[in-house]
Amino acid sequence: MSSASPAILWFREDLRLTDNPALNAAVNSGRPLICVYLRETGAGAPREMGGASRWWLNKSLASLGASLEAIGGKLTLRTGPAEKIIPALVEETGAAAVFWNRRYGLPERETDAAIKKTLKDNGVECQSFNGRLLMEPWDLKTGSGGWYKVFTPFWRALQAQYKPPAFIPSPKKIAGASAETENLKDWGLHPEKPDWSGGIAAAWEPGEVGAQKRLDAFLDGPVSDYVGTRNLPGVSTGTSRLSPHLRFGEIGPAQIWRAVRARLEAQQADEDSARVFLSEIAWREFSYTLLYYNPALATENYNSNFNQMAWRKDDSGFAAWSRGQTGYPIVDAGMRELWHTGWMHNRVRMIVASFLTKHLLLPWQQGEQWFWDTLVDADPAANPASWQWTAGSGADAAPYFRVFNPISQGQKFDEDGAYVRHWCPELAGLPDKYLHAPFEADAQTLKRARVMLGTDYPEPIIDHPVGRQRALDAYKAMKEEQTAE
Repeated sequence: MSSASPAILWFREDLRLTDNPALNAAVNSGRPLICVYLRETGAGAPREMGGASRWWLNKSLASLGASLEAIGGKLTLRTGPAEKIIPALVEETGAAAVFWNRRYGLPERETDAAIKKTLKDNGVECQSFNGRLLMEPWDLKTGSGGWYKVFTPFWRALQAQYKPPAFIPSPKKIAGASAETENLKDWGLHPEKPDWSGGIAAAWEPGEVGAQKRLDAFLDGPVSDYVGTRNLPGVSTGTSRLSPHLRFGEIGPAQIWRAVRARLEAQQADEDSARVFLSEIAWREFSYTLLYYNPALATENYNSNFNQMAWRKDDSGFAAWSRGQTGYPIVDAGMRELWHTGWMHNRVRMIVASFLTKHLLLPWQQGEQWFWDTLVDADPAANPASWQWTAGSGADAAPYFRVFNPISQGQKFDEDGAYVRHWCPELAGLPDKYLHAPFEADAQTLKRARVMLGTDYPEPIIDHPVGRQRALDAYKAMKEEQTAE
């Protein structure tokens, strides 16, 4: 028997019905459920999504709405500051309880704390849960009681301490309560005039069903050779491509952890590959720890020494990088893949980020913001943490003198040229020897391949040795200035 007063389930970064602890608690309250998603505004709102993420959100919310309707519920959409909308919705509907899964950015945490206090002061039950991470950032402590600042010991501790909670199946039926809702189409999340999302739409299936398909397909084969293929961008099944589904909470990390461990126990996965794959899930966890204790991770140097770094301003260089016109094929292929599909292979992300921050000596924040706008998996923790790692300013960062050579990186990880030939088809006729450095090919080779440098494909916007040395000089000057102080 349902209680007369409804409960509000506030969906945020957990757009799924399966293994959703807040949903489970709301259902177990026995109350009719008002399921709500807010397009938050105001100072306490999360970082505004970029265009590719808005495209994904649109499809994910539509999928969630359909799933709720199939079991008797309804998704209510509202716009405004959460600290006003949620209490107003409580008053409007007479709700006696509110449930949600936690968030970890500082503005969101402050918003949630303020709402929880307001509700409890008014006698409304309010409960929050962990539906986003394996372990809460404050639960995994170093021996001295602090938080981990280096990934390897973090990963070691996580493996030793993490025990996945019991699986929570999707509810078969809920008692839905009605509330006035906005129209998803009116939110304008899908791009129009022009609609640039065709390539993204062809590459992805947003929603909980799509997430489970991705996981199953990965575990049915590719995970067993993950160690061998994860760094090869030309192998389309080399990585799981679960990142956007994780970003929107269409699948939770505990679900992935359990599924991988189950395959191992059934001897249906390679031990080393499974462990390396789970370490990538752990990097996401580590990034959230960094965000929790460093709220300005997306804008400020984690290592304050980098406040002295003499970054350059180069609008034309940034434009060439963002359009995939640098003259270095592995860099350009990655940037074109990003623009077309809303995603980029992880190895190539490191290469293009190194090129921007070191060869071009442009601030990592500029690249992070571009990724934020163009990635379907633009994660508020992993995106800035990874950019800072590559730039050298982050936690456990790559050393400043590590400057990826875009030629040798292409030759090593795209040896047969499958990746570059797909995304830079104007170079497809070049022999493998010159594919990653077309500027080293002689005139006859270029002519046979029908490549005219500077016309069909750009000359390098900077010579690799020059860019590398300029970066090393800038990092050295930064360190000398710190020593002088």
